[in-house]
Amino acid sequence: MIGLFGGTFDPIHFGHLRVGLDVQQALGLEELRFLPLNVAVHREQPAAGGALRREMVRVAIAGQPGFRLDDRELSRSGHSYTVDTLASLREELGREMPLCLLVGGDAFNSFLDWHRPRDILSMAHLVVMQRPGAQTHHRDPALRDEVQARRCGHMAELELAPAGRIWFQDVTQLEISSTRIRRMLAAGRSPRFLLPDAVLDLARREDCYAGRQCADSADSDGRPPAASAAAPGHTNTGDTDA
Repeated sequence: MIGLFGGTFDPIHFGHLRVGLDVQQALGLEELRFLPLNVAVHREQPAAGGALRREMVRVAIAGQPGFRLDDRELSRSGHSYTVDTLASLREELGREMPLCLLVGGDAFNSFLDWHRPRDILSMAHLVVMQRPGAQTHHRDPALRDEVQARRCGHMAELELAPAGRIWFQDVTQLEISSTRIRRMLAAGRSPRFLLPDAVLDLARREDCYAGRQCADSADSDGRPPAASAAAPGHTNTGDTDA
C-alpha cells in the first residue's frame, strides 16, 4: 500500500512528520508520499514558493525509509485538486495498487464539500488521522452514511481493495503549527525543535517568512493531527498547518 500526504508544508514540521510516521507504521505502508500543493483552493496561498517548499520537504524526509517526495502538484499548473492528483497516480501505478489518502479529522468533516469527493473514493481509501480517544460522530447525515457504508472493521481490509474504504487512525498529538513557525521567524524568534534543523536552516537562508504579511497570514495547515481542513478537494490531510 502507498500512503499520500498532501499539504502546503509551509514549512513542513515535526507535526507532519510524526503523524506520517504513525500512519506508515500502523498500516505497514511500503511508501508514504509527501505532496506539496501548488495553488491552494479557497485559502491563502503559501508564503514560500513551490521550489523552496519542495526542498524543505526533501531535506525533512531525507534518510527516513519509505518517505518519498512527490512533486507532481508543483509541476501542474492551476489549482491543486486531489481528484486530479489521484488520476495522475492511477495512470502511474495502475488500478490495483491500494492507495491511502491521509486526511485530518477536521478536513474529513467537510469531505463531501470537496471537488468530486466520490471520485476521490473511487481511486483511494481515506485514512482519517485523529487524536487518541477522539469521537467519530459526524453531524452531516450524508457523511455518516458514507462512514457507515465504507468504514473498515480491520485495517487489513485496506489491502483487499484498491480504494473506497475509510479507516480512522489514532496519531500522536503535537500542537505545532506552520503559522506559528512563520510568525516566530517573522518576529525574529527561534522555532527550533518545532521543525527539523535542515528545514529551519533553509527558511533562514532564504528569509522567506520575514515581514508582516507572513506573520499575519491565516493558518494554511497547522496540524494537530486531527486538525485543519484543507481547501475543498485538495490533497491536504489536515496537517497542523499544512
